Amino acid sequence: MAADPRPLVLHVVHRFAVGGLENGLVNLINRLPEGAWRHGVVALTEIDPTFAQRVRRPDVEFVGLAKGPGHAFKLYPRLASLFRAKRPAIVHTRNLAALEVAVPAWVTGVPGRIHGEHGRNVEDLDGSSRRYQLVRRAYSPFVTQYVALSRDLESYLTRRVGIRAERVAQIYNGVDTDRFKARAEKRIPLEGSPFNDPALWIVGTVGRLEAVKDQTNLARAFVHAVRHFPAARQRLRLVIVGDGALRPDVERILDEGKVRDLAWLPGERADVPELMRGMDCFVLPSLAEGISNTILEAMASGLPVIATRVGGNAELMEPDLTGRLVPALDSAVLAREVLGYFAEPALARRHGRAGRNLVERKFSLDRMVEQYHELYARAVAGERPRLAPRAAAGKG
Repeated sequence: MAADPRPLVLHVVHRFAVGGLENGLVNLINRLPEGAWRHGVVALTEIDPTFAQRVRRPDVEFVGLAKGPGHAFKLYPRLASLFRAKRPAIVHTRNLAALEVAVPAWVTGVPGRIHGEHGRNVEDLDGSSRRYQLVRRAYSPFVTQYVALSRDLESYLTRRVGIRAERVAQIYNGVDTDRFKARAEKRIPLEGSPFNDPALWIVGTVGRLEAVKDQTNLARAFVHAVRHFPAARQRLRLVIVGDGALRPDVERILDEGKVRDLAWLPGERADVPELMRGMDCFVLPSLAEGISNTILEAMASGLPVIATRVGGNAELMEPDLTGRLVPALDSAVLAREVLGYFAEPALARRHGRAGRNLVERKFSLDRMVEQYHELYARAVAGERPRLAPRAAAGKG
């Protein structure tokens, strides 16, 4: 049997499970031309089999390496063996946790070694850590091309890490505007929700409950809003979708604020598009972000967005047109903006419609897929991408 002529792209991540980065990868694999590329997913830790079912292509192989804490050095022989057996044209690592895989890819002669920066680490929220800069610089000789998901991350790579600008392509995430779409005039009822009364007004968020996402700040803001505007208790409700280590802290804040009965925490859900259409306002209270898929999904769903002014959030939104930007960690300001939309639902709907229009113009999934298709094609040909870098040139 003749060998498959399509180039193989091996995507390397820390863990393949529910998350914004991983959702973006699923969208990319499902949408790239099937006749042009083969794909495989390598998770340094584990593959969530339920999440992996979101990949619709039957020819994608998933490999989980069960890595423990610390560096992946002990996995180098296994990774090298995998690369020699599969002979990928491209190994595409994502975020710092997977960066070192560029070394065995280089050793085994993989021609395209692409590394993507998707967001900040909770230990380095502003990118000022010299240690993380030096780690990235140390691995840079093994990487042929970088992808930054925001101008903020592009600037970080070129100005702080010292990567030459021509080695960095900036590509925004895209959102599936067919899957995430605006609701009709009324909110749709949600399975299992105690808040399906159309007279209620729902503010919500979706994401892993972990420190960098800071859902505790949203919980504090909700307590603040109800405490300082008691009339809100009648109609204002909170929905926090997701699970993780932060959940007990969120529940404690709601309990202590005596608003636990006004909040619904359904855990991890697969029906995120429907959940979005069951909200009136979306909040992203993160301490750091690259390019947030959930902001794009919320805007595509016709929701006004209140997000912290961190990372690439400001690049996705048009403040006072599609939503509001607030300082991180400031629950009082966040509460004020939530109450502002609560008091003016017509304004909230107007900003939501503007967000949907912005996504359709600038952040379509088709545009993202086209840019990655070009990036991969030029990597296979040994060429630099035509995507013009905007940040100042570095040194590496």
